[in-house]
Amino acid sequence: MANHKSAKKRIRSNEAKRLRNRYQLKSTRTFIKKLRATTEKAEAEELFKKVSSMIDKLAKKNIIHKNNASNKKAKLAKFVNTL
Repeated sequence: MANHKSAKKRIRSNEAKRLRNRYQLKSTRTFIKKLRATTEKAEAEELFKKVSSMIDKLAKKNIIHKNNASNKKAKLAKFVNTL
């Protein structure tokens, strides 16, 4: 257990950031699932723009690794192009 005031604050702020990161990651995963379930090309392309932006934001904030983000975007782009 933390003894210093600053350590207690760090625990609180880390928990808040953890929840925020988890929410952003979960919502991005939900949009990825929506994109994969799409069968129309026009709709998929619109959704792909939004999803790729979300993935880029996760990588920028170090919630996921930049290579992981790139890999996800490449797979989704390949999926959209095959529709």
